[in-house]
Amino acid sequence: MDKKKYSLWFLAPSMIIFFVMFIVPTVSSFYFSLTVWNFDSIKFTGLDNFKMFFSESHLNIGIKNTLIYAVLTSGLKVILAFLLAIFLTSAIRTKTMIRSLVFFPNLVSTIAIGLTFKAMMHPTKGLINSALGLIGLPNIDWLGNTDLALYSIILTDVWKGLSIATVIYIAGIQSIDKTYYEAASIDGASGWHKLLHITLPLSRPSRNSVLILSFIGGIRTFDMIWAMTGGGPGFATDVLASIVYKQYAAGFYGLSTAGNVIMLILIALLAFPLQRYLYKREEA
Repeated sequence: MDKKKYSLWFLAPSMIIFFVMFIVPTVSSFYFSLTVWNFDSIKFTGLDNFKMFFSESHLNIGIKNTLIYAVLTSGLKVILAFLLAIFLTSAIRTKTMIRSLVFFPNLVSTIAIGLTFKAMMHPTKGLINSALGLIGLPNIDWLGNTDLALYSIILTDVWKGLSIATVIYIAGIQSIDKTYYEAASIDGASGWHKLLHITLPLSRPSRNSVLILSFIGGIRTFDMIWAMTGGGPGFATDVLASIVYKQYAAGFYGLSTAGNVIMLILIALLAFPLQRYLYKREEA
């Protein structure tokens, strides 16, 4: 057996798993998204499910909310986690303890965090409004206001996701060769110049990882929104994943499959080109 065939045999098990677990379900999803189906019958309807998804306001609002959610959560995590990582890699005595506290939200399930913040954001009995009342500010309906609810969930998601993003940044910053900072100090560079011209550009791989992971996670988000609002009030916080779940629960299987296909297309059209662009800049 020659070397080429010998190596292909090692690839065979992983390729079979990839074909069965990814290719087959993906192709099946594209087919079922063009049908009205249940567990007894299948009727081919062409692009009707997609037309309905984009024409009905309570369905297409999920696309808009998903994009808002993905962009804001990924952007805020990139900025805030970098600032926090800079602080936690500085010469402070309690940084080990603070790092543990920062990582704590990542150890708690998303559902538990969602339910906790839902209680904290209660319009009359919540801890947040009680704190606002102590300083004379009025109560805010964080999750009941259609204009505010989605952004309240976004801030909660950022609070939870900040932990792993900060850890990625810390690893990236600590891997930077210290000789760069020593040379800069010899040349009389200030701390701000070191941050701007050494830490910021050389931590680009960490920043790219945080951005891509957060963006894809934002497009696929479901559990945080479902725990806090269930997509309400009305459809104000519905995203693609929650709409897919609701349509499937209601028995509209073809429509829910179309929603899944739209989510896959969004990731393919937005996240993959973004990843390619960021990695090209990283190599430049």
